[in-house]
Order: sequence, then structure tokens, then C-alpha cells
Amino acid sequence: MSAEEEVRRAADALVTAFGSGELDAYFGCFADDATFLFHTTDRLLRSTDEYRREWARWVAEDGFRVVDCSTTDTVVQLLGDTAVFTHRVRTTVETTDGQDVLHERETIVFARQDDGRWLGVHEHLSPAPGA
Repeated sequence: MSAEEEVRRAADALVTAFGSGELDAYFGCFADDATFLFHTTDRLLRSTDEYRREWARWVAEDGFRVVDCSTTDTVVQLLGDTAVFTHRVRTTVETTDGQDVLHERETIVFARQDDGRWLGVHEHLSPAPGA
């Protein structure tokens, strides 16, 4: 399998876990020291643990839950043992206010680990134009 196929497979696993609410599998797609920059947070999250805590806060305060997630327009740029994965994301979420469909763009930087796995080391999420 080519490195691009490996990255696409890693990204598919990440999106599938996210969309189905399998949080351990989802967070397991990231390196411990990954960083996360979301338009919905007021700061850079500096680790996967910090992101987990933020997620738990969303659940506790808003009843946050991902109902579904799909991805289109994927592009993979390989840079040796680093890959930049970009795509459009359509996510249905539920909170105490009801359901909402989010249209966003996302970049995930993956790095090949010593054991050959590709893990996310940075994620950046922004609203899609016109969303």
C-alpha cells in the first residue's frame, strides 16, 4: 500500500470513529502531543488530553454529541514522514438546543510513527465559506 493510501486509511478511521461517537478510537488517532485549533474554542488545545477535557466540558455543559459525519474533497500532500490531509466536513451534532448541521473545512497533519502508523499531530477546523 502506498503512503498516500495509508494516510487516507488513517483519516477514514479518524472520521468514522468521530462520526460514530467512538471516542477512544477517535482520540487514539492522534499523538499525545497533538495540537488542535478550532473556530469554536478560544485557544489552541495543546494536547490530546486537553482536547478530551474540552470535549467532556461540551458534553457536561451542552449535552454535546456527534450524530453523523461525512467528508468530501479530500486531498493528501505527502512530505516524507509527514502528510497534510485537507477535506470538507459535514457534521450533524446534537446539544440541549437540538440538532445542527455544520459545514466546515479541516486540515489534519499526520506524522508516520516509528511503528508505521500515521497519527494526527495537528488539526485545524474552520467554517466552510458560506456556512
